[in-house]
Amino acid sequence: MFKQSQKIKKWARADYARTIALFALHTAILFLIFVFAAFIESNYDFSAMLGLVFSSQNIEITIYIVIALVLASVGMFLYFYSEHRDFIRFGKNVNLLFIIVEISIVVMYLVGHFISVYARPFALCALLALLLINRRTAIFLNTVVCILMFMADIFVANSFAGNVQYYSALVICYTTSLFAIYLVYGLRSRLLVFVMGFAIAVPVIICCISLEFSDFVVAPTKYILFGLTSGLLSVTLMMALLPFFEKIFSVITDYRLAEITDHKSTLIKELISHAPGTFNHSLVVSTLAESCANAIGENALLARACAYYHDIGKLKQPQFFTENQQGYNPHNELSPELSTDIIRSHAKDGYDLILKYHLPQMLADVALQHHGTLPIRYFYVKALKYTEGELDIANYSYPGPKPQSKIAAIIMIADGAEAKVRTLSDRSHPKVDAAVREIIEERMNFDQFSECELTMRDIDIIRATITNSLAGVYHDRVAYPKLKFGGNKN
Repeated sequence: MFKQSQKIKKWARADYARTIALFALHTAILFLIFVFAAFIESNYDFSAMLGLVFSSQNIEITIYIVIALVLASVGMFLYFYSEHRDFIRFGKNVNLLFIIVEISIVVMYLVGHFISVYARPFALCALLALLLINRRTAIFLNTVVCILMFMADIFVANSFAGNVQYYSALVICYTTSLFAIYLVYGLRSRLLVFVMGFAIAVPVIICCISLEFSDFVVAPTKYILFGLTSGLLSVTLMMALLPFFEKIFSVITDYRLAEITDHKSTLIKELISHAPGTFNHSLVVSTLAESCANAIGENALLARACAYYHDIGKLKQPQFFTENQQGYNPHNELSPELSTDIIRSHAKDGYDLILKYHLPQMLADVALQHHGTLPIRYFYVKALKYTEGELDIANYSYPGPKPQSKIAAIIMIADGAEAKVRTLSDRSHPKVDAAVREIIEERMNFDQFSECELTMRDIDIIRATITNSLAGVYHDRVAYPKLKFGGNKN
């Protein structure tokens, strides 16, 4: 049932065909971008552009550029096939990679043409890749874009010798973008990232001083302004483009996760006001989920956000859930069947509510999956008391689906473990560990993890992490002695 190691899925022939076709398509698009740049360099004269690109004296450079573009695309394919195979298996991810590269090249060319080569937003590609994919991919794509931009400069200059500024720009692009990656990595505030635009300008200015020292001495203000333009333009364009990428490619950035887990966000405020018990439960689950995700290498911020919203469906009828009740339980007046319908509906209600408020699909999926197909045992046992025959347990179970991701499985375990441990009178480490083991074993017995990539090693790590966290949350305290001040001390 469980995989002993997370294996890369075998590609089907259709996967190869689709991915290779997309790489070929985007290689052609990159060449068209180069041609577009040549059109601008020709002062928007189509005939002059054709002469620049296809004349007998220039065809050698054009052929070189075409071959270089093909080789660059092949290199990208080999890198991702070796390092991130499952990532490029999906067409939308291939499109994401190339659109980041294409937009970055177009913007850098236009800024270089109309303002200055040194004012280009050199870090744009690196920042977009960092926030939309990961740091390792950002470093790789930064190298690719530096090379492609240099090739574009050679192409429009129509000379292998080119302008000395293009060689300077190659060095600046590479160094500045790496600096930006490590500077911005881990920041959660958009305002802080914007401020970092000034810091990103520093390596641009330093490179300008080093590479164009004689000109810098004559006109230092010009190069300082170019550096500031480059840094601020990089972060400004990145923040402007992020919502587009988030929407089109269903990517959840750290900034978006920080926003939707803020206690001032609409649904969280509703939860605090109308279902405070559920909110407090979700807070503990979010702490557990974040720790577990960190421990097994998943996105901790995403796990935290999913935990915040996993029970959001309880907002529809909060009084029917134990943690929100204050002495009165409306289920005492209902049949087990009706109570079961109310309880299990919160998963689907949460799914619908999350999508209604245009929150990420992943949050909605986890809300729907976090109980899988588990039975609602309390009402199943209660129903058995009213019948002499057997009952179909499926009628008293959640409809599913089972967890489809590791994060959904983490939420399922953390949710059950938190609720279980809360009921214990003895919350010592051994008792908490036994309770967490019981929760996990029950879910394994009901085959809840068969549709996600969770391994036995992951489960062991999750169990230990939750046990340590809950034992810390519910640790015993020393009883405070009563003290009386003043009066008779005898």
